[in-house]
Amino acid sequence: MFKKSLFLGISSGVLAGIASIIFEQIYLKAFYLDFSPIAGPVSLMSACIFGCVLAAIGYWAFTSWLKNKGEILFNLLFTILSFASILGPIATTLPLDLDADLTLMFPGFAITMHFFPALAWFTLKPIFFPSK
Repeated sequence: MFKKSLFLGISSGVLAGIASIIFEQIYLKAFYLDFSPIAGPVSLMSACIFGCVLAAIGYWAFTSWLKNKGEILFNLLFTILSFASILGPIATTLPLDLDADLTLMFPGFAITMHFFPALAWFTLKPIFFPSK
């Protein structure tokens, strides 16, 4: 169970990281703003993988200890934490030497990507843990 959960975490982290990098490129083309000095591809990918591996450990712990209620409680907590994590980009104060447009558009750029790990997790979970 732990290995399966961990592999789900790694796979969903990679999927979320790829989605984040693609989103970064779309944002670059749409708004002509390069966020790579603040959030480059390596940091996006590593943050997604780290978050999803933590989620995998949490999923394993919840389903092991709480049995029947573990999955729903984990899903609820993962969703709440995803929403709570958007406070980080909102509260971030970027250096004043950056472009003004970059500092104004950063929260919208970063907030969207905070939901990618949860989306990837909930998308891939039925492949690793099919309904009984």
